[in-house]
Parts: sequence; structure tokens; C-alpha cells
Amino acid sequence: MSETIREGGCGCGHVRYRVHGEPMMVHNCHCHLCQQQTGSTSVVNLFIESDRVEVLSGDFTEHTVKTGSGKDHILVRCSQCGVCVFSYYARLGKLAYAVRAGTLDDPGSVTPDVVIFTESKMPWVPLPEGIPHFAQYYDFREVLPQASNARLMALAERRKAGEG
Repeated sequence: MSETIREGGCGCGHVRYRVHGEPMMVHNCHCHLCQQQTGSTSVVNLFIESDRVEVLSGDFTEHTVKTGSGKDHILVRCSQCGVCVFSYYARLGKLAYAVRAGTLDDPGSVTPDVVIFTESKMPWVPLPEGIPHFAQYYDFREVLPQASNARLMALAERRKAGEG
């Protein structure tokens, strides 16, 4: 069986990247912070180990914002057009990227595993059928497949050991 390859880039074409393999998880987040950061109703992020993301061209700027918990969330943007291509969070550092699904050449190639922070979604946005949704966050160990949990836990152990 061949590895899944997805490619994507920013709005101006300066940044191009390739993602190798399947994400650990895909979130559709409706929190107010994601709404502010995207200027939209929500964001869809595919979480994957950073060593599975290959930058083909372009360079980035990094911008620190805060998560709801007050921890750092680093937005990684194209240095030319400012589109957020991916981000990373304090918990896993640069070991895992949250790739913005909207920057994929085929954004429909990923489907959210969960819809989160529905308590702050726009009232006219319907929730998709068949995808678990949560008013706030969730316990990923109870929702995600065992293989995804194992990948996340391995990254958490590496982070605890000082990587990323």
C-alpha cells in the first residue's frame, strides 16, 4: 500500500509543502480564538508529526497568539501573503504541526474526526452528521483510534524529554 501524499500552499504560491501520510487527527474548531485568527466561522486543522511535513518552497514568519488556556500558539504564515499555512502549540512544540486544511490543494481530502467548541459556533452553521461534536474540548483517548493515540503519546513523551 502506498503512502498518502497531500500537497498545498499559500494564497500567492510562494509557499508550497507536501504532507506524507495520514494525520493523527483532524479538528474542526469553532472557538472564538480560531474565528478571530482566521476571520471565519471556524478552522479545520490536520495534526501531523512535523517530520512528515516537507516544505518545498518559500519562507515563513511566526506569530505568537494565546490559546484559551493562556499557552502559546504559534501561527506559521507565508512571508509574502501572510496566509497561515500551519501552526503549533506549546504542548507538543515543533514536533507536531496543525496544517490548515484550507491550504491543501484538495482540502476535501480530509474529514474532521471531531468538531470542537460548538458552544461558540455561529448559530447558522450546521453541525455535520456522523462526526462527534463537543461543546468545548474532548478526551482524545476516548474518541480517536488507538493508532492516533499512540502517535500522540509518543510525541508527548519526546516533548517531555526535551525535544521540540
